[in-house]
Amino acid sequence: MKSPFKKLFNNLSFLPFGFAQDKLRQESHSFLTIFSFILFSVSIFSQEKKHPDSYRDTTKIKKLEEVIVKAVRVSATSPITHSNISKKELSKRNLGQDIPILMNFLPSVVTTSDAGAGVGYTGIRVRGVSAQSTNITINGIPYNDAESLGTFWVDLPDFASSVENLQLQRGVGSSTNGAGAFGASLNLLTDAISEKANGEISNSFGSFNTRKHTLKFSTGKLNNSTERSRSIEIAGRFSRIKSDGYIDRATSDLNSYFLQASYVDDNTLIKGLVFGGHEITYQAWNGVSQGQIDTFGRTYNPSGEYTDENGITQFYDNEVDNYKQDHYQLHWNERFNNHWSTNIGLNYTYGRGFFEQYKENQNFDDYDFSEIVIGGETINTTDLIRRRWLDNDFYVVNANATYKKDDLNIIFGGSYSNYKGDHFGEVIWVQFAGNSEIRDRYYDSKSDKTDFSLFAKTTYKINDNISLFGDIQLRLVDYKTNGLTSDRKLINVDESYSFFNPKAGITYTLNTFNHLYFSYARANREPNRTDFENGNPKPERLNDFELGWRLRKNKLQFSANIYYMKYQDQLILTGEIDDVGSPIRENSGKSYRLGIEVDAAIQLSNKFSLRPNITLSSNKNIDFISSIDGVFVNLGNTNISFSPTIVAANQLQFNPTTQLQISLLSKYVGEQYLGNVDSDFSKLEAYFVNDISVNYEIKTKSIFKSIIITGLINNIFNKKYISNGYYFTYDDTFTNPGTITTIEGAGYYPQATTNFLVGVSLKF
Repeated sequence: MKSPFKKLFNNLSFLPFGFAQDKLRQESHSFLTIFSFILFSVSIFSQEKKHPDSYRDTTKIKKLEEVIVKAVRVSATSPITHSNISKKELSKRNLGQDIPILMNFLPSVVTTSDAGAGVGYTGIRVRGVSAQSTNITINGIPYNDAESLGTFWVDLPDFASSVENLQLQRGVGSSTNGAGAFGASLNLLTDAISEKANGEISNSFGSFNTRKHTLKFSTGKLNNSTERSRSIEIAGRFSRIKSDGYIDRATSDLNSYFLQASYVDDNTLIKGLVFGGHEITYQAWNGVSQGQIDTFGRTYNPSGEYTDENGITQFYDNEVDNYKQDHYQLHWNERFNNHWSTNIGLNYTYGRGFFEQYKENQNFDDYDFSEIVIGGETINTTDLIRRRWLDNDFYVVNANATYKKDDLNIIFGGSYSNYKGDHFGEVIWVQFAGNSEIRDRYYDSKSDKTDFSLFAKTTYKINDNISLFGDIQLRLVDYKTNGLTSDRKLINVDESYSFFNPKAGITYTLNTFNHLYFSYARANREPNRTDFENGNPKPERLNDFELGWRLRKNKLQFSANIYYMKYQDQLILTGEIDDVGSPIRENSGKSYRLGIEVDAAIQLSNKFSLRPNITLSSNKNIDFISSIDGVFVNLGNTNISFSPTIVAANQLQFNPTTQLQISLLSKYVGEQYLGNVDSDFSKLEAYFVNDISVNYEIKTKSIFKSIIITGLINNIFNKKYISNGYYFTYDDTFTNPGTITTIEGAGYYPQATTNFLVGVSLKF
């Protein structure tokens, strides 16, 4: 732990560790039941009967825990388009795959996996918007990397096992902490306080030698005083995941931990939390060309490939990404009376690691080596092994207060964060060393970023039919970096941004079952480090309009909304990737995303339920200009890259008994372009994939409370599909001297054919 935060924790050493978590409870018990039904299978949802005193005690805790998330979450009747997933629903398919894969069947969501099977590096897009433009928070603390703006779920393997619930807001959503939401925001809440001591041992195994081992425990509420309901709880989790991956050598060796301690009484909840992970994954971010697929097969992985002295193709055995990340969080919630409550959150994140590569025929100049002469021959190229490091520290302070009285609800607060990053490269082996030394740094750069925001949100119920929502945010960002990039090019950035993000909405209640809503939100977002490395980017701006209808009646829940997202200088994906697999972006001038999302939950009978959703959209760059054959051409309105016009999903659930659930999970993603020039060469074909999941719970009266058997068969029809790729062009001046010809290229990330996972959880 770095000294500033260590000192802070020493000063707060009298507080019990732990971390606040919310098991999201809406304004009434019925709303909670409805939401569980809407989001996934009502037929298995049940409420355990409790002694009245116990129920009141639990309710007090949950209300205190709500304070942590109210600043970044929205309620059931809010004019913000959103979806929720509970812990129970996450657990049904939590067999080792990352959180993006577990969210695959939500509206407008498209997911992908570098290794092809959902373990290791995974990605998610919402409404076609990339991960760099999706805001992620864990208990209100920003999780996006402050500099790249991306989210690396591989750094927190099996984190789903410690998530109580999550909320995905599509569009700009409400104000949140950290980098602004520019298409979606995802808020995760970690495990809630457990009333009773419990434990869980989970093991799963499957295709590609995939296995997950998880141990969880909770002491339950200790020293529980009936006079003041004062108690503490200690809980934790330890996980190990390993997989060979569907793609050749795309192995994953993942470890993670989660520890929390909680103190609670009638008006106070204090939680401290320590969690983190260590991932070692063999690189698969280079993708594969169509020619390589045709020649070597769709599992071919070019990463680590080199030619030995005998001209034989080899693969370097340690072409890996090796990264550790530790998070320290402290939350203090206080309820002063029936109207006022507050929350203070502190965070320190320490990340460090590298990726290692074997590189052939590297020029000495690229590593600041001096030429050497051997036997009269001048040598200025060499084979070598290099490591590119990132060492970073991230500090966050959040504070907010909530006032609620009658029909008025106000939340206001602020967030401050500071990021310090050290980027450097080392050469750990050289065939022809010359004047180099082991671990020579051939590039080095320092980064410093501060992010300060203030916000205020108000919900006011005018009458039984009309509710107003207002939200304003002021965000100040300062970013500095200088030194050399990994290509040994100078980078010198000193930029400050001031963003004002207003939001407003109205909800109209037609009757008990029907609600209409309309909202407007403005968002601004700064460029990331890679954007600066590739040019002189502008901040992007967005005006988001949402019009929706929610129907909640008996056995039918239905939601529909129309969205219009109008962009200025949107940083769209060009389709290209850099040498570490990161997407390259550029400002596109004017662009828009227009679509309709429909989501339903239908209880067909006591045994069958249906959960379909579909998104139809048009995603366009306006008057897009591109260089073709050396000439800049206005291509008119073109499709935005990675933005399919159709995304649909369905969950058909069958419950033959209360203990057994069988689900058919279907996902359709329409064709999409990997670039922005509407080239047929860059088109990614549509795909339709079906999975089957099975959950069976055995209640016992012996050592274990229950035994849960879970099975998942992915891609049951053995579809050979590709969910992601990249597209690039370059000017060819050699084939026909005197002319310039634009040459196109593409790479792909094939996904696994039929594969399975099966697990057993022992709960006690």
